[in-house]
Amino acid sequence: MSVQIEETELISEMRIPDYYLRSDCKSVGDISKAPKYPVIVFINTRSGGQLGKHLLKTYRTILNPFQIFDLDDKAPHQVLNNFLGHLERLKADGDNVATEIRMNLRIIVAGGDGTAGWLLGTVSDLKHPNPPPIATVPLGTGNNLPFSFGWGKKNPGTDRESVKRFLVKVMNAKSMKVDSWQVRMTMRIPAEGPLDPVPLELPHALHMFKRVSQLDELNEEGYHTFCGGFWNYFSLGMDSQVSYAFHSERKLHPRRYRNQFMNQGSYAMIGCSQGWFCASLFHPSSRNIRKLAKVKVEKRQGRWEELLIPNSIRSIVCLNLPSFSGGLNPWGTPSDKKSQERGLTTPYVDDGKLEIVGFRNAWHGFVLLAPHGHGTRLAQAHGVRFEFHQGTTDHVYMRMDGEPWKQPLPKNDDTVIVEISHLGQVTMLVTDNCISKSLHDR
Repeated sequence: MSVQIEETELISEMRIPDYYLRSDCKSVGDISKAPKYPVIVFINTRSGGQLGKHLLKTYRTILNPFQIFDLDDKAPHQVLNNFLGHLERLKADGDNVATEIRMNLRIIVAGGDGTAGWLLGTVSDLKHPNPPPIATVPLGTGNNLPFSFGWGKKNPGTDRESVKRFLVKVMNAKSMKVDSWQVRMTMRIPAEGPLDPVPLELPHALHMFKRVSQLDELNEEGYHTFCGGFWNYFSLGMDSQVSYAFHSERKLHPRRYRNQFMNQGSYAMIGCSQGWFCASLFHPSSRNIRKLAKVKVEKRQGRWEELLIPNSIRSIVCLNLPSFSGGLNPWGTPSDKKSQERGLTTPYVDDGKLEIVGFRNAWHGFVLLAPHGHGTRLAQAHGVRFEFHQGTTDHVYMRMDGEPWKQPLPKNDDTVIVEISHLGQVTMLVTDNCISKSLHDR
């Protein structure tokens, strides 16, 4: 479809009539056919400085305002439950337009990687057959998810023509299946003292990372169990510590963080202040990954083995997509010889495997800017298990899809276990510039 598409045609192909959006709208009106590419748009107006608010306004002037949602006002699970339930009722009444809208529905989410993960988690939670594919507008600082699927990593224009060009890309986009990964964290309930563990400082966007109820099959007797999920990466160590410091500063001084380029500069400065560039001098050896945790990997289905991590590694990344830290690929492309010697396979986003990479410090990360640069390739695995024991430190920093938190560790002779396992797939919309590879591309 041409980028020079007429606005009237664009609107007719993507605009959803009120009758199919709102259960309180009783008049169907004059609807001759269903839109070919119906979309629901979610925008995090807190992302991108003031860009989110401007983007919301522009989308609402092009499409039906009732199909554009501000995530500050309504949670996505509430919107999608109501909307999809409404369509199902109309379908049951024999409404063919509702059937076509449901079948061809696409979702656009504008925000940072955490916001995109929020929507992916919501769609996964709904467990609807034929879940809508998702396109991501890069409105954050790193924008690894949009970049992985060809939507770019720079904050977009918010004017009418820029939004129209993006909508045309959504029309032309193809679908790609992407692995979902579940993170389960368990910690023993103390024999004495309060029953609740130290409160977790989890970001709102990680809506999936929540306590498991006593009736859930994942719950273990005598333990607090929390579950969450990611699609791009899970990391722990110094990189997560720097990210946590950056997010904390942005919460305290939001007006200072309205420009993507300035945010990236601030991120680097915070990295210096946290000792990430001179980790060997400022970072206690007790925080090295090898001393923090015992790491096990499932290289073959059902076969776990301990992963030997070099003493110098201070950050570890479990990677699902080929984009980390603003579009860099930590795994790189191993030579045929190295791949054969170590039994490595080509990374695909739908192969049920994670690439596990280690970093010594920020200078080590700079090698990613060089041709064929990469971190320390530790393993490829179907699952990963971290066991944190008492005696090393009282907390560790973790991060999932750009959202960091400070995780308390045992004070007594207990263990905190974080286990990553494969949990189905989601469907993403991708452009011709997509850098992710699928098994179906071979």
